[in-house]
Amino acid sequence: MQGFPLVSTATEDIAWLSVPEVADRLGIGVSRVHQLRRDRQLIGLRREDGLRIPADFLDGAAVVKHLPGVLTLLADGGYSDEEAVGWLFTAEPSLPGTPIQALRDNRGTEVKRRAQASAL
Repeated sequence: MQGFPLVSTATEDIAWLSVPEVADRLGIGVSRVHQLRRDRQLIGLRREDGLRIPADFLDGAAVVKHLPGVLTLLADGGYSDEEAVGWLFTAEPSLPGTPIQALRDNRGTEVKRRAQASAL
């Protein structure tokens, strides 16, 4: 545990997509979405209704820029997928906002710096 809220406590604030919905938005097959997960380009969580991926991880027909790098930094720092999602959706006053919003606003360098520091 890294001290960030687990997503299960904040799911009402996150829009979730199924794997087929992600595949449709990205214009790829379902098996390719699973490959993106294996390659840590995306992460998802098991919910009652199956595997779900946060909609904010997508920007149009692409994965949010810098997200894969941040996911790698967090995983290297020992974060589980649930902790990583919690970290990405937890407000950070110094950004301001959440790390995922900062990534969506193309402030990847700031987010990577914070991810690296929090993983130490």
